[in-house]
This record gives sequence, C-alpha cells and structure tokens, in this order.
Amino acid sequence: MPIDVLGTTRVVVDAARDVRLDQAALLALAVRLAASSLRRPAWRTWPHWWDASPAAASYVLVLDALNFSFWGEPRWRVSYQGVTHDGYWGLALALRRALDAGWPLLDARRLATISEHELAHILRGEGEPPLLRERVACLREVGATLVAEFDGSFARAVEQCQRGALRLVELVARHFRSFRDVAEYDGRPVQLYKRAQILVSDLFGAYDGGGLGAFDDLGALTAFADYKLPQALRAEGVLVYSPALADQVDRRREIAAGHPWEVEIRAATIWAVELLRRRLAERGRALHAFELDWLLWSAAQGAPLAQPYHRTRTIFY
Repeated sequence: MPIDVLGTTRVVVDAARDVRLDQAALLALAVRLAASSLRRPAWRTWPHWWDASPAAASYVLVLDALNFSFWGEPRWRVSYQGVTHDGYWGLALALRRALDAGWPLLDARRLATISEHELAHILRGEGEPPLLRERVACLREVGATLVAEFDGSFARAVEQCQRGALRLVELVARHFRSFRDVAEYDGRPVQLYKRAQILVSDLFGAYDGGGLGAFDDLGALTAFADYKLPQALRAEGVLVYSPALADQVDRRREIAAGHPWEVEIRAATIWAVELLRRRLAERGRALHAFELDWLLWSAAQGAPLAQPYHRTRTIFY
C-alpha cells in the first residue's frame, strides 16, 4: 500500500465524532507564529550523538526504535554528567551514557541478542521506563533485520532509498514490524507512521541535511502524531474534544491503542499541523511539517499546559 498519511488521516478527520479542528483558533495560532522567529530547533545538540560516518544512521535507528511511551508515574528519569532528563531526552541521555561507556549499541549482531537485563542497565535511572520487554523486542528486531537484510548496517538501507524520504518510510515499515504504525477506523486502514517518519527527519538532523541525511522530498513528511503535540494543540484551542473524550483525558484515564478516540486525536494532530503549515506559507513563512512539529514539540516541553495529554500505552509513540 503506498504511503499516504495525509490521505488516510483526512478520512478520519472528516468523519470524526469526538475530535474537531477549530479553524479560528488555528488561524490565530498561525498569525502568532508568523510574527515570531520560527527557528527550527537544532538537532545536533548534546546528549544526541552524531558524526559524519554510517554509524550515525545506526544510532538514529536505535534511538527511534526506543522512542515511545515515556508517560507514567513515578516518572522515569536519567542522570548523567550532572544533567537529569526524563522522557525522550532521558532516552537520549541514557544512550549517550552507554556509548560513552563503550557499550556496543550500534553493533547489529549485539542488538539481536540483547537481554532485558542489559537494556535495563542501559536505561537505568530513577524509576523504570515503561514497556521494557517491548523495547527489548524492538532492539532485537532492529539487530536481526539489519544482519539479515542489510549486512548489519542501516546506512545500506538508507542508501537504497536514493534520497527518497517516503521510500525510506516505506522500507522501514516493511522491514521492521515495530515501525508499522497503521491503525483502523470504521474498517479502513489509517497510516500514521510516527516513528518511521521521525526517523527520516532525525537522519536529516543528524547529518545536517547532507550525506545520509539528504532527502529530496522532506516536504512529503507529516507531523509525528504522539501525545505531547495534541496536548499543546488542545491548549491552543486548535483541537477540541467532545465532553466524553475531554473527561477521559482530563481524568487521566487510559485510552486503549486503536480506540476511535485515539485514532481521531492522532489524525487531527497531523491535519492541524498540515493546515497550520499552509496558513504560515500563505504568510510567507514556509516550513516543512516536520520542522513545525519540532518547533511545537520543543516549545511544549516543560511548558505549563492546563490540560493533560491523552494516555495510550503503545510502542508506536
């Protein structure tokens, strides 16, 4: 099935029963953003790891193979070199600590046999990261697939796609089941591909747009539908939930993966960013959807948002 995240999620947005987009709030946000600096956050910042070699591609794959489901209490936190982070940055900090200590985190054969005890040690900190067994399974899949299909190097997979961002999303989803983020809504498949798409944008960031991070169709990527971005968009009034859904989210009650509420939230997030991108372009502020995602996500980190994020336990975000 061809990659068509916008097309398949548009069907959901048009038919949604519990999530809607407020066009007036979206326009107000676009006007405010257009008047700001709109500078894309830098990817090459510590504790991320990068260099110009093929190893950086393997690092990005490992990073995004583990980039999911950080919510919960007590909060999982990692401390290293006098810095403490939770969530995604806690993951990046833990991987940096492991690489600095010489752990063979970029060796596909080693990843294929990683144990739960080993990953628990790599991710050690205050509290425990959720879904540890699932994270082990994701890393084993990464290692085994790289060895079997790409001679142990993710750079070979990237090279096969010949600067095609969507080709790489399709390749990753086809070869790595844990990246195959497709839901169902009213009997129809809905492509979301959060981690497969963010993987491509992270390669762009890690290589600063050159080498293995050079793509000719970055504009074809959508926003990365997670739980932080819809929280931020709801705080702006762009996403509006039905009373029943708002009550579920605000009471911090879990929503099952694949539930219509969850699919509607994620689909609306993708389209909110897409429409925001279009409104900004009309005002002479051209950004790719992934750049706008980076900007909104970074601004939301640590921001005092009045309403909580929705809670869904899943490996896809």
